[in-house]
Amino acid sequence: MRRIGIRELRAGVATAVRQAGSGERFTVTVDGRPAAQLGPLEGADNTVGIDDLVAAGLLVAPRRSGPARPTDPVPAWAGARLDRLLRELRG
Repeated sequence: MRRIGIRELRAGVATAVRQAGSGERFTVTVDGRPAAQLGPLEGADNTVGIDDLVAAGLLVAPRRSGPARPTDPVPAWAGARLDRLLRELRG
């Protein structure tokens, strides 16, 4: 694990954080004594799938399975308001 002084960290914080995000670990020192660690998040693979969003309550799972059905194009005129078009489509 690489040691980095607080002054050096302040001077290059963006670089250090990018390196930490890529997997490198740092021990941050203050007056030569270890004070903190900087490194990648544990277990973070930075990918979120639909199942993760459903489990977190941020997304409602689809009621139907299988591929989505394509819809017919909706004719719209220039300057049309979206709320009015949706109201017309929904009846």
